[in-house]
Amino acid sequence: MAETDHDDVPEFQQLQAKWLPVWDALEPFRTDDPADTRPRKYVLDMFPYPSGDLHVGHSEQYMLGDFLARYWRQRGFNVLHPIGWDSFGLPAENAAIKRGADPRQWTYDNIAQQRETFHRFGVSFDWTRVLHTSDPEYYRWNQWLFLQLYKMGLAYRKDSWVNWDPVDQTVLANEQVLPDGTSERSGAVVEKKKLTQWYFRITAYADRLLDDLKQLEGTWPAKVLAMQRNWIGRSNGAEVEFRVEGRDEPITVFTTRPDTLYGATFMVVAPESDLAAELVQGAPAAIAEPFAAYLSRVQSETEVERLSADRVKTGVPLGRHAINPVNGERLPIWAADYVLADYGTGAIMAVPAHDQRDLDFARAFDLPVRVVVDPTQPVTGMIPVIAPGEPMPDAESADPLVTGVAIAGEGRLVNSGPLNGLSKANAIPRMIKELEAAGTGRGAKNYRLRDWLISRQRFWGTPIPIIHTADGREVPVPEDQLPVVLPETEGLDLKPKGTSPLGAAEEWVTVPSPIDGSPARRDADTMDTFVDSSWYFLRFLSPHDATRPFDPTEAEKWAPVDQYVGGVEHAILHLLYARFITKVLYDLGLVGFTEPFSALLNQGMVLSGGQKMSKSRGGVDLGTAIDEWGVDAIRVAMAFAGPPEDAINWEDVHPTGSMKFLARALRLASDVTSSRDVAWASGDEALRRVTHRLLADAPGLVESFKFNVLIARVMELTNAARKAIDSGPGPADAGVREAVETIALVLSLVAPFTAEEMWERLGYEPSVVLYGWRKADPTLLVEESVTAVVQVDGKVRARLEVSPTITADDLERLATGNDVVQRSVGGRRIARVVVRAPKVVSIATE
Repeated sequence: MAETDHDDVPEFQQLQAKWLPVWDALEPFRTDDPADTRPRKYVLDMFPYPSGDLHVGHSEQYMLGDFLARYWRQRGFNVLHPIGWDSFGLPAENAAIKRGADPRQWTYDNIAQQRETFHRFGVSFDWTRVLHTSDPEYYRWNQWLFLQLYKMGLAYRKDSWVNWDPVDQTVLANEQVLPDGTSERSGAVVEKKKLTQWYFRITAYADRLLDDLKQLEGTWPAKVLAMQRNWIGRSNGAEVEFRVEGRDEPITVFTTRPDTLYGATFMVVAPESDLAAELVQGAPAAIAEPFAAYLSRVQSETEVERLSADRVKTGVPLGRHAINPVNGERLPIWAADYVLADYGTGAIMAVPAHDQRDLDFARAFDLPVRVVVDPTQPVTGMIPVIAPGEPMPDAESADPLVTGVAIAGEGRLVNSGPLNGLSKANAIPRMIKELEAAGTGRGAKNYRLRDWLISRQRFWGTPIPIIHTADGREVPVPEDQLPVVLPETEGLDLKPKGTSPLGAAEEWVTVPSPIDGSPARRDADTMDTFVDSSWYFLRFLSPHDATRPFDPTEAEKWAPVDQYVGGVEHAILHLLYARFITKVLYDLGLVGFTEPFSALLNQGMVLSGGQKMSKSRGGVDLGTAIDEWGVDAIRVAMAFAGPPEDAINWEDVHPTGSMKFLARALRLASDVTSSRDVAWASGDEALRRVTHRLLADAPGLVESFKFNVLIARVMELTNAARKAIDSGPGPADAGVREAVETIALVLSLVAPFTAEEMWERLGYEPSVVLYGWRKADPTLLVEESVTAVVQVDGKVRARLEVSPTITADDLERLATGNDVVQRSVGGRRIARVVVRAPKVVSIATE
């Protein structure tokens, strides 16, 4: 950044020091008056992690939320705009361990620092509703929520292969693993471990989570909706049962293409699945030993590596065979790493002619390939008559064994018995009907979404309210014994070691069984911190209620959140989990809505040195930036930098220009000499038109998040007011006062200190935020004239100033009678005239 030019700019430090205590005394943003009958609006920013002070990357998000909260307050709404801290979790815990500190001390010291920076930044929070998720008074209700899910069968514990972060030494939910197979927290390559963990059954809500996205179209970014649809990943198809020789239970597979069953030539199971282990149990060494070696190798691979399309296919035979239910063929069963244990049933039917991964595997191990879809046969028009079992004439013309490319796309079924000649669209329901009639399959849906793994092997989180008895029973902690409070850390080793530190806190973990008083142990894991943030927006409605998580009456008044502001990085983590928990609370009868956030604004990243600002990656402290530039200059520069969803390079932001603009606006307020009771209608009409166009356009600009355009329009009005003072009607003109007051009112959305000072200099009592929005005078919005463009054979030849209400006939007469136009036409005959009054006349000649 260039060195600050402090010439000709307001003394921003003095303004901040002057107005902060005034606002503290007035408390203009409190929202707790039961007699307030104004319509309500709930504006919420995603709350921060307390891992150090705020940096300028935070300033954009909280400036945007503040912009909207202040706007709706001016528009006559009773606005709830609270703040809290997402204060449990790995960042704070790791920082505390690094410094040899207690996570509590580290966390709450950072909260105090961030709170002071927020206060300095002038954000319109209701400071009476602050919450911290690490307070026992808050996480008590996390535990209560867990118990409700447990009662509903939505919280359960099971052994399974899980994502393991080898650096943070804890498990991760699928949503916390990045596409490249690394941890979204530590950056380490995620491993697989088999552990007993707690889950929330989010898959029970998969259809509702997917279908209810329709409610959010137009109010949530399309990108976020698409990400959630893809993550839930609903597929329609069939479950097919394959009998296994020597096994009582069949193998069930899910397929989206049951029509290709006649093309199945082998089966593949995930090597790490329980099914694979069972199939090789008791197998001869020639089978068991290669499988054991292969399994060991697979367990060191990431999911990304395993699913890579370019990777050479590997696998081992299991020495077992399944029976294809449609034709009785024996299919060899293999274990291969391109099948995952947690997708579908962990087993697939392989149709190598029509799936590239299956084809690559078949070619690698010389397995048969059978074409069952002929792409040369059109799926519309005449259906060829094919005898059962007879192949179509051109079925081998695109032999995958020759081309190395699986046959994809549309076509008609061949080599498929009764399905021959059918298109895919007709063959799929026909095959499902055949399977159901034979009792070997059924229509089904499958999802990419997996249940939410909530166990964490760390200290700084909500203890799971379950007690384990000596005989293996799970006993919920009685609700009247909540919260289960974390123990003190003295003498407790918090360093990551693969098991929860709480397990070593013997006095804490050892408890009597609630059933019979026998010795028992608390569950030593803590909850994923996304549980904390899945319902916090409801706690803000009654943050001091000691008898319930939130007051349903307040929820009925305020929720769901009208406008949510935060980063797109939470698209399939926090936002998906919050939607799930809201639906659970709806089913419990505690809320009357099924979506938590009616509208969502994602701000772009603020970059420094080409990378996202964060405490771990570095950035510019917001407090330091405030000291140098002042709050208002930073806020205006951020708002003016571009659309809020775009990324911003801090090096390209120019607070100096914003400081100078704010100084010009402030001088306007000092220069106005007319009294407050002056009749505005007597003011300069040209300036008043600029003022009222801004008043008319501002709501649409704010509500469509075009904050940068609104700032540009305020700058335009500022220049017009300065011109009117210096070379127009002068500072005593009523139109000048009206314009400057309007500038102050609009600036109060983004530059509150400057606006408050302007408001005082204009003769008003504080605070400007308590003054309502002014309506535009429609008579001043009517344009006196517009410019009509006249084209001759596609080239602009004249511009005419005409009335905005001119008729098409009158405009055509003016255009064709214009001297310049007539010279352009010359001696040619006019073939056609197209008139779009009042803006365009297009003349074509022969």
